[in-house]
Amino acid sequence: MLEDAKLLDRDYEEGGNKVISSVSVEGIPYATSLFWQPIQNTEDPVAEVSETASSILEGADLFCVKQGKAPQFGICSSLQGYKKGMLVGAVSVATALSGLSSFVAVFKVDNGWWYICVRNDIILSDGDLVFASEEEAKSQFMSMLAVPDWGKKIAPQDWGIEGTEDINIAELIKKGMRVKLDKINALRGAKLFMVIGVSAVVGIWLLSVIINSIFLAPPKRPAIAPIKPKAVIKKELPLPPEDVPWNQVYDAAQMMELCYKNVSALSQIMPPGWVIGNVTCTNKDVSTSWERNVGRVLWMEDALKNSGLTFASKTIENTGNVMRVSIALQGIAVEKNLPNIDSNHLKATLNDLFQAFNQPVVLLDEVYTSNRKKIYKKVKFTFSSDNNPIVWRDLLTKFSGLEINMIKYNKQSGKWDYEGAIYAL
Repeated sequence: MLEDAKLLDRDYEEGGNKVISSVSVEGIPYATSLFWQPIQNTEDPVAEVSETASSILEGADLFCVKQGKAPQFGICSSLQGYKKGMLVGAVSVATALSGLSSFVAVFKVDNGWWYICVRNDIILSDGDLVFASEEEAKSQFMSMLAVPDWGKKIAPQDWGIEGTEDINIAELIKKGMRVKLDKINALRGAKLFMVIGVSAVVGIWLLSVIINSIFLAPPKRPAIAPIKPKAVIKKELPLPPEDVPWNQVYDAAQMMELCYKNVSALSQIMPPGWVIGNVTCTNKDVSTSWERNVGRVLWMEDALKNSGLTFASKTIENTGNVMRVSIALQGIAVEKNLPNIDSNHLKATLNDLFQAFNQPVVLLDEVYTSNRKKIYKKVKFTFSSDNNPIVWRDLLTKFSGLEINMIKYNKQSGKWDYEGAIYAL
């Protein structure tokens, strides 16, 4: 189908949606759908931008910098239709609303619906998108309304969403900063002058060497060069690719759905005289055990057989008093889940979210060391709740870089224990 439409794979995001690289506002094109990241060195950002472009967004060759309380850079690829010198729309909108630390907005534009989301002065990595479908744009906007404390919520008037306002994008975008896309690898500033200076010095040196060798050098006497033994050239083995942890993360939403389904199924098995223990779910399997009070092994065996479930393992202790089973979780997608916020902002946002629901949570700083000794940060979270994984799924999966490590259910108390982590910049 793609070949018939003469579209290339690079025109599409990983999810299969076509990247809409620009919108037109009063005849002026603005670049959209950039990938945004915080930046440390705003004076000389090229090295930091180049490293991110090569490791996270393959093929990215254009960038821009958003100054302000939380400086960021956006990157994109000219192969997707972006051009050097294009104005960057998200920067203009974000700076026009710089008095607000957080806002979520959808604007009707010439070629779709432009979604922009800024949280704690940071444009989220997926917070600058143009949807061709109004339904998808509205769904994205509505899902973010579950997050509390927005300074402003902007949406088309005909959506009729309470608490939102419709703002003219043409008037708003004029009030913001005008930032343009630039080449990532272009020479600029002091580096450009350094290259010119070094080239001039090398040129003068080469010219002097040529003059000395032609006009001033004495005639050379023939010399017999000693025979040198052949050098043994050591072949260097190429380094293995770096195991960037967020490049291989189990899909959290899919895992939480499968956990809930299988935990619920196991919890329904209640043979007479047997008491079920904790039901534990990981990205590999769901497991539990039953302890005998006054029942019989035969009753336990019949209950498992009639459950309709397929067990990966089933063992009973030699005493005949404890039965253990597990169900394999298969088909959970493994994908990239890139972080988009530093650890301090992440912890503040998580605490704010859980406080909004009066839900206690424990946060811990952790690190992952790659095979090339590079340190990757993450924030581990644990909490206990009366709510099942389907309730928490839509809230937790809004955080980029999320992984769920374990979900545990206690049938007697009705409590769910959650343990996971979110990677941070």
